[in-house]
Amino acid sequence: MKRRIIKINLSILVSTVLVLACTNLEVEPTDSVFNEADTGGFGGVNAQSNLNNLYNDVYGQLGDQANFFALNEVSTDEMLVPTRGTDWGDNGIWRTLHTHTWDPQHLYILNVWNNLNQNVYRASEIIDSRSSPSAQQKAEAQFLRAFSMFFVLDLYGQVPFRGLDDGPNINPAVMTKQEAYDFIVSDLTEAIPNLPPIAAGAEGLSKASQAAGRFLLAKVMMNGERYTGTAADYDAVIDLIDAIAAEGYALEDGYFEMFTEEADTETIWWASTSVGNRIWNGMHYHIVAPDNTGGGWNGFSTLAEFYDLFEGDPNSNYVGDGQEERRGWVPDASNADDVNLGIGYGFLIGQMYDANGVALKDRPGNPLVFTKEIPGLAGNNERTGIRTIKYHPAGDRSFNSHEIVFRYADAHLLKAEAILRGGGDPTALVNELRTIRQATPLGSVTAQDLIDERGRELYKEFWRRNDLVRFGQYTKDWEFKDPGSVGDDTKNYFPIPTNALLSNPNLVQNPGY
Repeated sequence: MKRRIIKINLSILVSTVLVLACTNLEVEPTDSVFNEADTGGFGGVNAQSNLNNLYNDVYGQLGDQANFFALNEVSTDEMLVPTRGTDWGDNGIWRTLHTHTWDPQHLYILNVWNNLNQNVYRASEIIDSRSSPSAQQKAEAQFLRAFSMFFVLDLYGQVPFRGLDDGPNINPAVMTKQEAYDFIVSDLTEAIPNLPPIAAGAEGLSKASQAAGRFLLAKVMMNGERYTGTAADYDAVIDLIDAIAAEGYALEDGYFEMFTEEADTETIWWASTSVGNRIWNGMHYHIVAPDNTGGGWNGFSTLAEFYDLFEGDPNSNYVGDGQEERRGWVPDASNADDVNLGIGYGFLIGQMYDANGVALKDRPGNPLVFTKEIPGLAGNNERTGIRTIKYHPAGDRSFNSHEIVFRYADAHLLKAEAILRGGGDPTALVNELRTIRQATPLGSVTAQDLIDERGRELYKEFWRRNDLVRFGQYTKDWEFKDPGSVGDDTKNYFPIPTNALLSNPNLVQNPGY
């Protein structure tokens, strides 16, 4: 029963303040939060039912191609959504993310703020003793609260928090970065012992486990210096990751085989949400699968400079072009077959073919050749830009409900980073991963090597923005970024949405906006 407000005028300001004050979300007067306030306080919720609903809300947010995914991926050097004729114009909503020219009225910035803060509030309802949660239910809600609050902190740098007994006339308090960090760490530290100890490859990894809790805590701690001004406890990060490994989680070969519903040793937490957006939002309209004969929607692409981070021929990605496994391959007329449906893996560049090896064409009848170069964020034809695909529609998986959120390779690289930042040498650890991925081992490892390795391993898995900010590279120059945004560290945080500022005077707009 939510509806989002994009514009505010003075005639509706008072009602907006009263409505949004609850959780910085606009909700209908019949929403349970208002009912609780009207009846004199919070009376508890059905812990399991609300927990299931919260998981579903989080899954839906993760599976979307806009909002959360867009802020974390399209705003980086890894992904862009160029306008093709009139397609994907959308009043510039995608282009402003890539160029770092967003403002406090950007719809996705508002939606993500609302969604994450709503998650936090709903998790708090479950955690409260008046909801009588079991120890595990409380721990799972703490995990989901920590996950959402971490991204509020990471994306916006300010975390509002409303008490369950606060009425709509009370403005939510706003935590400092240090307070929010401490709150998240406390939630996870308390939750981990009460989460189920699920071994690698076992059933149940779509829900929080001890391994997932440790992974998230390690991720939060590794980013902690941004929020606290104090270097992370690198030994603690390493201990958390070692504890994950002790439960059987480990690196696994067969890179693209991990992005299916089959059990593996790398997946720590997966979301029960369709992977259709990850497959089809970059595929051309004429690229089809038996369970998706309508084809793709021809939007998302990657930059040539990101493609060039991978080993292999710089202008081609056909089988035998010397590429590392993670860059994937494109089938051609001599090797396309029904197993891969004519659709390659990884980075799709050059001529595309159907399942019978027949060269595809675009809608005007030109050879469907995906080009490395993109002329600009606007003025593109249907063929410009390299497309990426990790999840694959083979085996009727076009809309399979299994998207990885936490993966052991990420933890492995976090451990390498902790070793490097702590003054050690992570070369052997990084090369262990590179060897499995059929990439040439490195002679030594620098911070630049690590951020590049994370890009190669984790592209399209939500983490590029977070990584670039942590390594001090989110404000670097890349193709099509607005020159005025290059080197502007205020872009390391998104603006607080205008609606949130109007509803809660305890919030202060971030510098630069």
